[in-house]
Amino acid sequence: MTYAVTVDLRIPTGTPEMDPLQRAGAGALLEDGLDSVEGIDGPDGMEVDVLDRIVAVYPEGALLKVFVDASALEFAEEAVRAVVGELLERSELLVDWTVARCEVELHPEDARESLAAADGPDAPPADPEARKARHAERPQAGADAPEYDAEAKAAEVRARMLALADELRSFPPSMFGALDDDGTEHEDAGYDFAISPEDARLAAGALVYSTDILVDELFEDVQVLAEEGATVAECKGHLWHLEDLPERYALQYDVLFARRFLVTVIAMTTRFTGGSFQQLGCVAEELALKFLLDSATVSLDTFGLLDDDVKAALDAFAENVYEDADFEWLYDDSTDGIDESPVGEALGIAPMSIGSWFTPFNEGRFVHPYSADESEEAAQ
Repeated sequence: MTYAVTVDLRIPTGTPEMDPLQRAGAGALLEDGLDSVEGIDGPDGMEVDVLDRIVAVYPEGALLKVFVDASALEFAEEAVRAVVGELLERSELLVDWTVARCEVELHPEDARESLAAADGPDAPPADPEARKARHAERPQAGADAPEYDAEAKAAEVRARMLALADELRSFPPSMFGALDDDGTEHEDAGYDFAISPEDARLAAGALVYSTDILVDELFEDVQVLAEEGATVAECKGHLWHLEDLPERYALQYDVLFARRFLVTVIAMTTRFTGGSFQQLGCVAEELALKFLLDSATVSLDTFGLLDDDVKAALDAFAENVYEDADFEWLYDDSTDGIDESPVGEALGIAPMSIGSWFTPFNEGRFVHPYSADESEEAAQ
């Protein structure tokens, strides 16, 4: 069975964040090391085959997705952890890095099937390890399992989101339309209403909570395109997000584009949580934020947490972060080419053709070097 093992690597605590050149070097070391591995000896002599890998380096570490063929979930996790650990030990530049996480995450479709069956005999176990084992074994309907409490799960997710709100360091509560600490409306809010601090925190936490979901699902999309060697328009497998990009360019969304877009999402959300975000850097980031907002909305709605006030908080956040909504014209074929027309020039519309999606809006904007370099090569 094929498993996707997620590995989160971190640089030593107290070490300055990596600059673009250091990130490029670390990425090359990790990619070369993983490419040299074809198979891994798992526990009890079980052989684990490495099928593919994706490496995304960020200032504080790297996120790996290693696809392996193994007979059991536990074998996949242990084998990948062992090979990554050995890779770090053998590299003088990476020897002090640590493995913060190495685990197989259930495919989102499996997780949603479990949630849908929550009131029936197929309700999933509450314990995460038991749930992993259950999905690995794929038992038949009617198997014994602890009763699933939807209300308790919703309360658990709500508490988790509220706790995660502090990780969205780039945005104060006023960005979500909340009142200042003294109970007055923020002078820059610009709204005729005020969101409660708790609703603002829930919206902020939902964005952080959904970042992991969005990144994992985009990893899945990249893998599907890589396996088929197809574009989004030609793909026959299930895609979570890439098919929701503007349809007019679907034939150009290949695996290289998908990787660039995934790295863009990681770079943008890293700036959100790292406290360094100032403005969206390019059209691709505008689309990435749309996906993140959609994912947060789905996460909240799935657990019954999306009331009118929380939705208003997300709307306020979007209005504050987006400078305009020009990117939405990409979804309207009647506006195709407006950015290159006299009307578009008069309105100050930035270039929106796919060849400019990873081009910074101006010199002060950030675009991840991986995406930008690929874009420049394509232009040449």
